[in-house]
Amino acid sequence: MKTASIAKTLLSVAFAAATVTFVQAQPKESAIVAHRGYWNCKEGGYARNSLAALESAQKAGFWGSEFDVNMTSDGELLIFHDAHIDGKRIDQTPYAEFKDYRLENGEPIPTLDQYLAQAKKYPKTVLVFEMKWHSTDEIENRAIALSIEKLKKYKLFSPKHVIFISFSPNASRVLAQSAPGFTVQYLGSDRRPAQAAEMGMNGVDTWFKTLLDDATWYPEARKLGMSINTWTVNDPAQMETLFKMGVDQLTTDNPMQAREVLEKIGMREVVAGKKVKIKK
Repeated sequence: MKTASIAKTLLSVAFAAATVTFVQAQPKESAIVAHRGYWNCKEGGYARNSLAALESAQKAGFWGSEFDVNMTSDGELLIFHDAHIDGKRIDQTPYAEFKDYRLENGEPIPTLDQYLAQAKKYPKTVLVFEMKWHSTDEIENRAIALSIEKLKKYKLFSPKHVIFISFSPNASRVLAQSAPGFTVQYLGSDRRPAQAAEMGMNGVDTWFKTLLDDATWYPEARKLGMSINTWTVNDPAQMETLFKMGVDQLTTDNPMQAREVLEKIGMREVVAGKKVKIKK
């Protein structure tokens, strides 16, 4: 009787321990970031970095909408991914030479002023602000200073309204120094989380293949208390793996599909206006 009781107790303890391990290992929620807006739909005009794509992401209620910022030679901040437009380097060319360029949906290239005016209409949607790599550190620093001025002008310069990401080590450092208390995530996989932390970053936005192929990357970032975003994840199976891994945010061209994956695996979606709780 006594032996059976002890065995039963040990079994209960083992089951409880296994349950605790499962709960700790199983993330409960994650956030979706629409990559260059929710452009991949009729409402978004199938135009990346367009005002329509931002509005579409806002109306869909996704936690965040990512966009790219380049500065012209005369100081206009444009929402555009590439460093060149029609063979002209943006930061070496005045804005007037790009005014006639049209996106896939017929929109002109948005200026940061226009983009933030739209952002202001739905302030719960987090702006995932990518500062692009410019020709020199000096140009980059000026672009950052002007960007912060614009964010303040539209009353969006707040950690609850914007997070910053960049591939540029210089831009990343300057953003961390210029926006204390904000989330600043390093985009490259050329520096490990510990190196990014030494640069002043409090987060990483890591290419999904790096997280899938290097089993040490995620725990290293977690040990340092860093937030973890991942890009650009468009395959449902990979979305599921990364959500279950515990990424805080997942950046995708297919945000509706990511929403379906979260529902399928029983995880909560952190929607617009809700705070992402950084996992331990």
